[in-house]
Amino acid sequence: MATQQPATRPANPRFSSGPCAKPPTFTLDKLADAALGRSHRAAVGKDKLKAAIEGTREVLGIPADYKIGIVPASDTGAVEMALWSLLGERKAEMLAWESFGSGWVTDVVKQLKIDAEVKTADYGQIVDLASVDKANDVVFTWNGTTAGVRVPNADWIADDREGLTICDATSAAFAMDLPWDKLDVTTFSWQKVLGGEAAHGMIILSPRAVERLESYTPAWPLPKIFRLTKGGKLIDGIFTGATINTPSMLAVEDYLFALDWAGSVGGLKGLIARADANAQAVFDFCDANDWIANLAEDDATRSNTSVCLKFTDDRIQDGAAFAKAVAKRLENENIALDIGAYRDAPAGLRIWCGGTVETADVEAMLPWLAWAFEAEIAAQA
Repeated sequence: MATQQPATRPANPRFSSGPCAKPPTFTLDKLADAALGRSHRAAVGKDKLKAAIEGTREVLGIPADYKIGIVPASDTGAVEMALWSLLGERKAEMLAWESFGSGWVTDVVKQLKIDAEVKTADYGQIVDLASVDKANDVVFTWNGTTAGVRVPNADWIADDREGLTICDATSAAFAMDLPWDKLDVTTFSWQKVLGGEAAHGMIILSPRAVERLESYTPAWPLPKIFRLTKGGKLIDGIFTGATINTPSMLAVEDYLFALDWAGSVGGLKGLIARADANAQAVFDFCDANDWIANLAEDDATRSNTSVCLKFTDDRIQDGAAFAKAVAKRLENENIALDIGAYRDAPAGLRIWCGGTVETADVEAMLPWLAWAFEAEIAAQA
C-alpha cells in the first residue's frame, strides 16, 4: 500500500467534539462589542442575555410558551438542575448507551436514590425505545456524543404521556430536528454545534415541566445554583436573562455572533444540511474502505455530529494503541486535532461533523486518515 502523503490539507484541522470548531467566519474582532467590565444586571447586560435567549428560540423554532434559561456549568449543570429539581414525583426510566447517559444514571440511582428503572445498551447500540412506559419520567441523551448513536425519531414518546421527558441534547441542538412537543426538558451547551465558548448551559422547559416545578417539591435540599422556583412559583427572571450566577459577557457575545452566523447559513435547516453533508462524507469513506466502520451498528441511529469510528482490520494487534497512533500522526501533521475516541468509549476515532465544520475540510482530511492508517500498519509490521 502506498504511504505517500496527500497533496491537499484541510484549511481548518479542528475536528474536536467539544469545544468544537468556531464558525468559519469567526475572528476575535467579532467580539469587540462585548459588555466587558459591565454588570450583567445593567441594561446592556440584560439586553444581551435576553437576545441570546430569544435568538436561541428563533433559530431552534422553540414554541413561545416554552421557557429558555441560561444556567451555569455547561450542559452538565443544566441536566443536573433538571434531575435534582424535577425527579422523584414518580418512577423514572433512565436510558443510557454512552458515557454521559451513564453519568445521569449514577446521579439518579446512587445520589438521589429515587425509584428508577435503568435501561442500557452497549456502545454502538441503542435501548429498546418502544418499551418506555408513558407513566414514567424518562431521561435520555438525544445524541450520544461519545458513542455516535442518536435516537432515530421521537415516535416512541407518547403524546398523552403522564411523565416528563428530560433530554440531554447537547450534541444534537442546532444539528438535528428536535420535536419540541415531545420534549419537556431539553438541555445543551454553547460549545458544541455552534462552536461557542464553554461553561454556559441552556435549559428549555415545556409548560408541563413548569407545572411540575410549581406543584412538586423534592424531598432533598436543593443548592442555590439548582433552584428554579421560589415560594412555589417559577423564578421567571432566569428565563428573561437574570441568570442565577454571573455569566461571562465575552462568552455571551461569542454566542450571539454564533447565532447570527447560524441565520446567515439558513438557520436550523442550513445547519442540519451542513452537518449531514459532513457526516455523509465520512460515511462514504467508511463504505469505500473495509478497514474502518461506523461504531453505530444501525444506519438509522448514526450521528451526524459526533461520528464515531472503529478500525476493523485483522492485522491490528492492539486496537487502543493503534487508534492513538493514527490520531497522533494526524495531529503531528496538523491535519486533524483531538479526534481520539472518548476515554470511556471503545478504541477508535471521533470526528466532529457539526455545522461549523466545512465539508471541504472533512473531504481533505479523509485521504490523510487513509495515509495514517497505512503508515501505522506498515510501522506495526
